Formats: sequence, structure tokens, C-alpha cells
Amino acid sequence: MTSTTAAQPRRTGYPGYTLKGRRAPETAEEGRCLVRVALAAWGLADEAETAALIMSELVANAARHARGHTIRMTVNRPVDNRVYVAVIDRAPLKVPTMLTPGPDAVQGRGLLLVDAVSHQWGWEYMGTGTRPWGKRVWATLAVAP
Repeated sequence: MTSTTAAQPRRTGYPGYTLKGRRAPETAEEGRCLVRVALAAWGLADEAETAALIMSELVANAARHARGHTIRMTVNRPVDNRVYVAVIDRAPLKVPTMLTPGPDAVQGRGLLLVDAVSHQWGWEYMGTGTRPWGKRVWATLAVAP
């Protein structure tokens, strides 16, 4: 396991978990595990593989395009019928862009997959004022309440 800290549940507010890990492709496995455990705890095991796919793609994008040594993965349940999956990295200027890969392209389909299986997705700057230090790329998944 490559994480630098153990998964931490939210102490207040809606249910959620966060995990810090290395900015590396293999960290996607830890993100998938985090999502599966959280959704099982919330009684949403049927939705776990879709949420795990979303986490995998977000981690893969951060591993490929971000900078810094670590990323933060989160899975939250802000309302009964939504699961929120996000990855925070330290590359505010490298914003996610959906591509239209050619038929023989070996990459460039991750956000297309996220867009296809999520309720919605997006990104936002992290930091204060005009000096962002990173960004959060997120997706929500519609689930049965």
C-alpha cells in the first residue's frame, strides 16, 4: 500500500472519507478500495464499481498531469441520493479537458468515461484569492436514497 496516511472519516456533517496517497498510477487501487469501503458502509455496495471506476480515472489523470508528490482522494455522501468522488492535486493550471481520441489512441478516454457514468463532474481551484495552489476534480454519482 502506498498511502501516506490512513483513511479518515469526516468528524462532522455528512458522511465521508479522505485518503492521502502518492501521485502515482498505482494509487488508483487505494482510491478504489476507499470508495468500495465507504459505499459498503453506506449500504450502497451495488454502486461501488461505478464509483471505483470514477476514482480510478480521476487518480490516473492526476498521476499523469499534476505535479507534487501526493494527492488527496475523497468520497462523500452530501445528500442521500448522491455520492461525491474527488481528487485534489497541486496543478491548478492543468485543468481537465475532455478529448476526442482517435480509434487507435491508447489514452484520452478517462474523462469521457467519467462523463458517461457520473451524474455530473467538474473541477475547482483550491486556495485563496488569486493564488490557487491546486485543484479538485470531482464527480457525483446518482444513487438510490
